[in-house]
Amino acid sequence: MSDIRHHLTDELLMAYSAGTLPEAFSLLIATHISMCDECRAALESCDAVGGAMLEDCTAADLSDESLRATLALIAADVMSEPEDRRFERVDHAVPAPLRDYIGGGLESVKWRPIGGGVSQAVLATEAGATARLLKIPGGTAVPDHGHRGTEMTLVIKGAFRDEFDRFARGDVEVANESHHHTPVAEEGEDCICLTATDAPLRFRGLIPRIAQPFLGI
Repeated sequence: MSDIRHHLTDELLMAYSAGTLPEAFSLLIATHISMCDECRAALESCDAVGGAMLEDCTAADLSDESLRATLALIAADVMSEPEDRRFERVDHAVPAPLRDYIGGGLESVKWRPIGGGVSQAVLATEAGATARLLKIPGGTAVPDHGHRGTEMTLVIKGAFRDEFDRFARGDVEVANESHHHTPVAEEGEDCICLTATDAPLRFRGLIPRIAQPFLGI
C-alpha cells in the first residue's frame, strides 16, 4: 500500500494526458505517476476520455510512406542506444522517468552548491519551464520564498515540512503566487526533491535575491 498523501490534481493529470504541459512539468508528473498507483489509475481514466474523443474525430488521410517512415525512426532510435547502457547498474530508488534524465541513479547527479548547504542540478528540458534536483541536508531550511508562477515539488528521498504540511517520498506540493513558505528538510537524511518552475521564485532575504540571477532560480 502506498504511503503517498499528496497527489496530482485532476487538472494537471488532464493536461499531462493531453500533452499540453512544458517538458519540465511533464517530467515531474511522469516521475510521480511511476511511484503512485492512485494517480496512475486516474491518468488511465483521463487517457480513456481522450481516446473516446479521438474516436469521434474525422480520420485524416496518410500517405503510404507514413508507416514506413515512422518504423524507420523507431528502428534508428533503438539502434542508437549505447549497448553497454542496457547492463549498467541503476539506482532503483530513482524512478525510471527521472533516471533517463540524469543518466543513472543519484550517484550520477552533478550537484552544484547554491548556499546554505543546499545543492542543485538543473536538468536539460525544453524552454517554458525549468526542472532541477535539489539536495537539502537534514535539518536545513530553504530560504523563505514566494512564487511568480507555478512551482511543483516531488520528493524523491527523505522528507520536508513547510507552513502547509509534511511531504515525504512520492508526495507532490503544488505552489502558486498565493503561496509563501520555508521548506525545512527533516533531520536524519538529505531530502532530495525534483522541482519544476515556470517563473523565478520571489525571495524575501537580501542574499538570496542577490544570488538569484547567478543560480537561475
